[in-house]
Amino acid sequence: MSILASYNIKGGVGKTATAVNLAYLCAREGARTLLWDLDPQGAASFYFRVEAEVKGGVKIIEKAGRAAKRIKATDFEGLDLIPADFSYRMMDIVLDNAKRSRERLEGVMKGLAKEYDVVFLDCPPGITLLSENIFHASDALIVPTIPTTLSLRTLNQLFEFQRENGPQGLEILPFYSMVDRRKHLHRLILETPTKALPGILGTHIPYAADVEKMGVRRQPLPVYAAASTPGRAYDALWREIKERLGLG
Repeated sequence: MSILASYNIKGGVGKTATAVNLAYLCAREGARTLLWDLDPQGAASFYFRVEAEVKGGVKIIEKAGRAAKRIKATDFEGLDLIPADFSYRMMDIVLDNAKRSRERLEGVMKGLAKEYDVVFLDCPPGITLLSENIFHASDALIVPTIPTTLSLRTLNQLFEFQRENGPQGLEILPFYSMVDRRKHLHRLILETPTKALPGILGTHIPYAADVEKMGVRRQPLPVYAAASTPGRAYDALWREIKERLGLG
């Protein structure tokens, strides 16, 4: 089982759109796919028309078997969801009181290994104890990054944190998201290669109304706009990630 986390220290960079669309594309190819909405805001759960409420709430992290019992089917074959819960905002407190507090999520994931081929984690922003759990549990972080100075600074903070505190072997795969080529700074950053961004993917996701419509349609973008520019971009992004990680 491969575990891929859509993560960034910053909010508002396209993490949920990335997790939802890639999970859908993965399941469409026939992989047994699970998406866990770890963000208490519950946007991924909303997109899949699943109520953002979990029986027992944040205590789902305490025992491996609890997560399996909270899995919900989506409207799409092969794609399941563990919904968000507003109590997830207390996740760090629960983790801090647990034994092996940085490895609790990894233990939960091991309990799902026989049921799924790929698990996607839609992560809240920040560097927290939950973030460290995500780093330990995941095979790769998929990091949507807006091409701006502050976003690149935050990305470098992530690389630095991983070097000093993260587990060995964790892949960090940044890519440019919400790209608006009408903006000079976006064009400048895209056209200026930098050694400060090791492993950055070549696919760019454009800023587009079709992506924003996910909240109106409550569906992954490839369902209703597969041939659109962002629809093709997400498809290309998934192909590039699979190639980079050696998946399927």
